[in-house]
Amino acid sequence: MPQLRGTASHLTRNAGKSRQSDRPANHRAELQFDDNRLLADLLGEFDAHLSLLEERLGVQAVVHGNVIVLEGSESACALARVVLEELYARLKSGQSVGAGDLDGAIRHARAGVKLQKADGDGPELGQLRTRKRVVSARTPMQTTYIAALQAKELTFATGPAGTGKTYLAVAYAAGCLERGEVERLVLSRPAVEAGERLGFLPGDMREKVDPYLRPLYDALYDVLPPEKVERGLDTGQIEIAPLAFMRGRTLSHAMIILDEAQNCTSMQMKMFLTRLGEGSKMVVTGDPSQVDLPAGQTSGLQEAITILADVKGIAHIPFTSADVVRHELVGRIVEAYEKVR
Repeated sequence: MPQLRGTASHLTRNAGKSRQSDRPANHRAELQFDDNRLLADLLGEFDAHLSLLEERLGVQAVVHGNVIVLEGSESACALARVVLEELYARLKSGQSVGAGDLDGAIRHARAGVKLQKADGDGPELGQLRTRKRVVSARTPMQTTYIAALQAKELTFATGPAGTGKTYLAVAYAAGCLERGEVERLVLSRPAVEAGERLGFLPGDMREKVDPYLRPLYDALYDVLPPEKVERGLDTGQIEIAPLAFMRGRTLSHAMIILDEAQNCTSMQMKMFLTRLGEGSKMVVTGDPSQVDLPAGQTSGLQEAITILADVKGIAHIPFTSADVVRHELVGRIVEAYEKVR
């Protein structure tokens, strides 16, 4: 039966832990689950999810049939209960759960953020849906970011690599397009390495700019079916272009994303922000610590955030190294560089 996959291995593994640990457990909690198949998915292959839960929260977990017994401090057991119940609810709604989702649920639980709505009705908070996949926030700041994308006409997202700034913006934009909330997507980046002069590169214009815009393509293909992306690119419903191509345009009924905005000059940033037309939303993402502009040129990203701080309809989401959701080492690398600045 499915639950046995967790039972035998956990009884053996935790028996070893108990002999090795000198710290007595001072609290015990039991969680019962009514679907053994979903419980197996909750535990993860070879109990990987439960092992990660034990490591991150400092609890011990033993599976008996359809019951998970938690031992540890009262606060740690309470956090583990919240995490397991929320992930089980996600499985019951037909979604999948991976190690990244578990890590995200732990981060939210520690911050006291409940992902499931109180009445259990409607989608989980901090989620973006496309026909291809459901994208869930993995940090409390990502949940705040998604809420800002939904509520504001212009959202700035700043912070280090690996925090989901661009990916979540593209996922939100893709969902808006599928639901008919916008008529097209416009995604842009400054091609700063070529000084916006792309003529010397081989190929047609799309081939010239592709190296600079590849991360946007990657995110699109991850949240939309490939045929929809190709059709959208062919018809102009999806436009991916360097920042220089935005001048003189008014973008109406569109979802507009500017990535790597730290590489915009002040004039370029003002030019881009004033492209916003009727029925459109705009997202501007960037990492102020990774400016590649030539010496003597000032980045327009932080300047724009400061100037527009009190303007209604605008949000700024400041990600930090704590929000990095790539490999754990990425977060430690970011923290190390921040210490020497």
